[in-house]
Amino acid sequence: MNLWNETKSIPISRLMVWEAYQKVRSNKGSAGIDAIGMQEFDANRSKHLYKLWNRMASGSYFPPPVKEVEISKKDGTIRKLGIPTISDRVGQMVVKMFFEPRLELVFSPNSYGYRPKRSAHQALSRVRENCWKKNWVIDLDIKGFFDNIDHNKLMLAVEKHVPENWVKLYITRWLEAPVVTKSGKLTQRKGKGTPQGGVISPLLANLFLHYAFDTWLEKVDKNVVFTRYADDVILHCNTKAHAEQILQLVHQRMESVGLELHPKKTKIVYCRDYRRKENHPMVRFDFLGYSFQPRTAYSKKKRKLFLGYDCAISISSRKRIADKLEELKVNKLTFKSIVGVAQYLNPMIRGWVRYYGKFKMYELTKVFRLLSKRLVWWARKRYKRYKTSIRKGYKWLATVRKQFPTLFYHWNFSQINIIA
Repeated sequence: MNLWNETKSIPISRLMVWEAYQKVRSNKGSAGIDAIGMQEFDANRSKHLYKLWNRMASGSYFPPPVKEVEISKKDGTIRKLGIPTISDRVGQMVVKMFFEPRLELVFSPNSYGYRPKRSAHQALSRVRENCWKKNWVIDLDIKGFFDNIDHNKLMLAVEKHVPENWVKLYITRWLEAPVVTKSGKLTQRKGKGTPQGGVISPLLANLFLHYAFDTWLEKVDKNVVFTRYADDVILHCNTKAHAEQILQLVHQRMESVGLELHPKKTKIVYCRDYRRKENHPMVRFDFLGYSFQPRTAYSKKKRKLFLGYDCAISISSRKRIADKLEELKVNKLTFKSIVGVAQYLNPMIRGWVRYYGKFKMYELTKVFRLLSKRLVWWARKRYKRYKTSIRKGYKWLATVRKQFPTLFYHWNFSQINIIA
């Protein structure tokens, strides 16, 4: 790599490519249309990175088609992801790292998705606080957002912040890159859409919604408080009439920028608690895997229970974890001891607890009781003495926890009762 000649027409240095590669490598991800995975890419990385730098720095780089992958959504529908090749992901990362810092200076503080030093937990905390302050919520769902981003409107936003022609050139090429469907058919994009799965897509999506929604709403009504995580948006209003008026304006705005609100998933919600007594059929909404709804809470000051409004893991998120446990077939794992089972499961358990345990961790109890049940099944299959008695199996699990209280990650937290 030290032999690379940097006298090229486009100011992309070998260092930029190298730093981009390191980020892509840390993010992992699957192979694209060329079927080259990260291990194979690493084995010949000098060749791959030199080829990419040479073409990008001379303006002759054209991205290969993206590979379409279908994943199931929580509502039972299919989401289509577009997976670029590893080389193309590195190329996208080069451009993303080049102009993302200048966009960060203008993006709204109410936008949290796919931004450096911002997280889903921060967005959830903000929504919690706003629900306590304002009575009414508009839960927005933009129908097929990534598939319907208008390229012309997006490029107008890009040009506002990006004077460099080479950056605009590559963004245009990525927007126009064809897709290879699951059946192997090559399809062209027709002036709209950016593939979910691309490195640069979330940044472009945030830029599009910055002008299509964030700055527009801030001008239209400063009394509306909102939190946006990519295309998931929660608005807070003081009255039902105000919420209905704003929702109508948002409908019109989305239509004007080529987007559409999902008619069934977009709704007005009342944040009912002990102070709020109005009748409204909708008192619950989901956001980032959590459900916001009336919940019993305890006041330490008054030493009594009261009806509050708060969030905890949603039913659909809990079901996804249960489905994952079913898929893992815990009771059929072939490890010789429970230690092996714990080492295998702990990375997943850690992820669930760290994300869904941030608010109302005790709501994870049902999930981990299900795991306990499967661990007991594992023990009954592994050890003959527990084969005929479920009660003895649970007694064994309780003994294991007492002897090794940190063996499973969730055992570290007293809020989670794992024994039925």
